[in-house]
Amino acid sequence: MAKKYYVVWEGKKRGIFTSWNACKKSIDGFPGAKYKSFADEALAKKALQGSYEEYKGTNTKKKELSAEEKKAFGKPILNTIAVDAACSGNPGLMEYRGVATSTGTQLFIQGPYTSGTNNIGEFLALVHGLAWLQQKKQPAMPIYSDSRIAISWVKQQKCKTKLPLNKDTQVLFDLIKRAETWLKNNRYQNPILKWETKAWGEIPADFGRK
Repeated sequence: MAKKYYVVWEGKKRGIFTSWNACKKSIDGFPGAKYKSFADEALAKKALQGSYEEYKGTNTKKKELSAEEKKAFGKPILNTIAVDAACSGNPGLMEYRGVATSTGTQLFIQGPYTSGTNNIGEFLALVHGLAWLQQKKQPAMPIYSDSRIAISWVKQQKCKTKLPLNKDTQVLFDLIKRAETWLKNNRYQNPILKWETKAWGEIPADFGRK
């Protein structure tokens, strides 16, 4: 297993490299190369689906939690729903879903959509989950997401994606507009909670493709 994973968003060759020398070959002589090292392969794969700007300046060193640290997080609330997205490429085929946290039973799934991003999927999944809870008359049930970006976008009622609008992404932008409109026109009390992956493992709605 590699000790570090180097994500190159913009270089002679885009992708994930498991050695600095391989990464260096891709970025040397490439104007404005964008790259960053990660200590965790799963995080590197997720980062490649996003953008360099989302990870620039963040701490990407893997830190294993001690038993005491895990204990401090407590245990996840089981009477909740959990949402997640999966995206193959950036942009690429994207889909999202929601499940019952306690059982993993799938409650809804949407996609795949072409030319999507993971962050857009996480945002749409959260809004879909909130609308689903409203429809089921569950105004107090919490909803889990492992994406801080998506949680922030929902609170701001705005999907701040940098994905360009074109004929390939028009369907997604229509969905984004509908989600933003729902957030502005509906009040919800459901707590939006961050799923603590380091303490609890992958979120139950994870597609298992890492």
